[in-house]
Amino acid sequence: MDVKKDILWRMYVTYLVFCVLGAVIVFKVVRIQFTSKENMAKQTEALRTQMRTIEASRGNIYSDNNSLLATSIPFYELRMDLLADGLVKTDNFSKNVDSLSICLANMFRDRNASEYKALLMDARVDSNRYLLIQKKVKHDQLLKLKKFPLFNLGKNKSGLIVNKENKRSRPYGILAARLIGYERVDKDKPTDTTRAGLEGAYSKWLNGVNGQQLMKKVGPRWKAVSENYTVMPKNGCDVISTLDIHLQAVAEEALHNQLINHQAKSGCVIVMEVETGYVKAMANLTLDEEGEYYETWNHAIGTSMEPGSTMKLASAIVALEQNAVKPEDIVHTGNGTWKPYANDDFVMTDTHGNGDITFEQAFVVSSNIGISRPIWDHYRKNPTQFVDGLKKLGIHLPVDIDLKGEAKPYVKSPSDRGQWTGITLPQMSIGYEIKSTPLQTLTLYNAVANNGKMVKPQFVKEIKRGLTSVKKFEPVVLNEKICSEKTLGQVRQMMELVVEKGTGKELKSANFKIAGKTGTAQILDRGRYSKEKYLASFAGYFPADNPKYSCIVVIRETKSGQIYGAEISAPVFKEIADKIYSRKIELHNYLNSPFQKMKEAPEMKNTRYTDAQMLVKEMKLKSVTEDEGATWVRTGKERRKITMKPLVTHDDVVPDVIGMGLKDAMSLLEEKGLRVIVHGTGTVKRQSLPAGNKAYKGQKIIIELRLS
Repeated sequence: MDVKKDILWRMYVTYLVFCVLGAVIVFKVVRIQFTSKENMAKQTEALRTQMRTIEASRGNIYSDNNSLLATSIPFYELRMDLLADGLVKTDNFSKNVDSLSICLANMFRDRNASEYKALLMDARVDSNRYLLIQKKVKHDQLLKLKKFPLFNLGKNKSGLIVNKENKRSRPYGILAARLIGYERVDKDKPTDTTRAGLEGAYSKWLNGVNGQQLMKKVGPRWKAVSENYTVMPKNGCDVISTLDIHLQAVAEEALHNQLINHQAKSGCVIVMEVETGYVKAMANLTLDEEGEYYETWNHAIGTSMEPGSTMKLASAIVALEQNAVKPEDIVHTGNGTWKPYANDDFVMTDTHGNGDITFEQAFVVSSNIGISRPIWDHYRKNPTQFVDGLKKLGIHLPVDIDLKGEAKPYVKSPSDRGQWTGITLPQMSIGYEIKSTPLQTLTLYNAVANNGKMVKPQFVKEIKRGLTSVKKFEPVVLNEKICSEKTLGQVRQMMELVVEKGTGKELKSANFKIAGKTGTAQILDRGRYSKEKYLASFAGYFPADNPKYSCIVVIRETKSGQIYGAEISAPVFKEIADKIYSRKIELHNYLNSPFQKMKEAPEMKNTRYTDAQMLVKEMKLKSVTEDEGATWVRTGKERRKITMKPLVTHDDVVPDVIGMGLKDAMSLLEEKGLRVIVHGTGTVKRQSLPAGNKAYKGQKIIIELRLS
């Protein structure tokens, strides 16, 4: 009996424990189901609602005369939330679906009205909260679409979702493409960003400041809870570059034609303003596998090579400055061969020297022996003195440009173990066993043209936000005086003689003087100097008696049989110089009348109404507007007043863009689906398709711009 009671007691205790546990579980289930339901809903909603980053619009890049080089054109993706409160709690959808379908069909023409209605009805049945209506919608289309039935009720009542995205565009296509550059952000890994050119170097200015907006997750995407921003995005600044787009086109065309003529591997051209160091043009072309030339690599700043005879300028400056030689000193060049060491295999050859010539003549005809022998005689016991002289010029240092990718120059020193040999000094004196980029070489020539003041090459002159200047880039001095006035006068005369009667005599012009130096260098290939691969160059400045521009042309590995800088690169230099001279009136002997302040309102381009109003406000002028609701306006002036008349545009009709700037013209034409080809700079003066004609998607239109 005692055993039986003990078993029963244990069973009762176990039963009671299970009953208590069951009651606790039931209590928890009831509490979760009823008491915590509201809290859990709030937590779930919180997980689906976040403060999201809104990308600021990227700034524009302009040429020195405000021609548009790179811009962001806005496009919109349209979607629809079929469970929006305004559609679920009202009959707005059923009242407007037919008329909305007709409007969408008329605008986009990719479906008829019945197909659009079926799309909307099916999405409503499926409770689709992120229905795609259309991608790549233009700004003008969006403005019209917001006036459509249903969508005109506002976001919350219509379910309309608008996602904005910007497409980076270069109006001049491949012109200066490598210098303008790019910034590419990996959408999956935003930290993985590749940058190049102006887009990369000035990204912090162009990018602006992103905003914040409360957004809700609908399916896989996020949509704004409200049209208002928590933090308003601040658009990026505009970058005003130093580039002259006309000179850029001239440089690229001249280089391209010469590369084709001589079947060259690559080439580059740089044109710089002497006094400021502002780069006015930079062209880089490389032959691709299909036999076409493209800007795939910036050789001007990123390729450091042995320059050859253009470096004789540095050798001459050092030797003359240190009194190692005088221009009139006689140098024995013999029969064109010279051995610094009688018992050594090294022989310097010379196709230009012959017999006894002066040091000045040696420079003019680019005699290797004529330059190298006096430097060898004077410095062979103390080569460090020569190297120190080169370093005093600053050619051993990068010019520290803002663009990424500048290759380092290289000047050997006797202290460099394993590098300095018995023939290094004579080789360095004529541009071998020393490395420099084309831009670094040009910086030295520009300093000679600039009365000895070496300035930093620059690609941007100003950063602006609207009409307000944020930062200006004044000339930066790298070396106040590279040498004495006496030495400057001597080398400048020698470079003028190069063109007057030396290796560069093909550049001689009847209108203005050019000063410079030709260069031809064998390229080091697999440890040996090739007799088939050459670097041809010409560096100099003009007008020689009052230098305004310096320029360098470097062309690599021709297959035409011609190898010399005088034959290959000098003609490109001359073509560029002639075209600059013909275009720049200030280079001629004319008096420029002083600039008078305008007493009337300035001429204004036809543009968006909002942009015109902003300019009027900035200039503190008055305006007369016929229609404040107009998107585009045609502007005029009446003394201190700007007049604005509506510029009406229609779907599928070619708009009138005469009188517009490039950005506005491209935006309006591309909104109509037209493919735009640009010629010239300034304001649109002619368009190939007459305004009012029917516009077809993908149709080509050519717009010609001219400076007013």
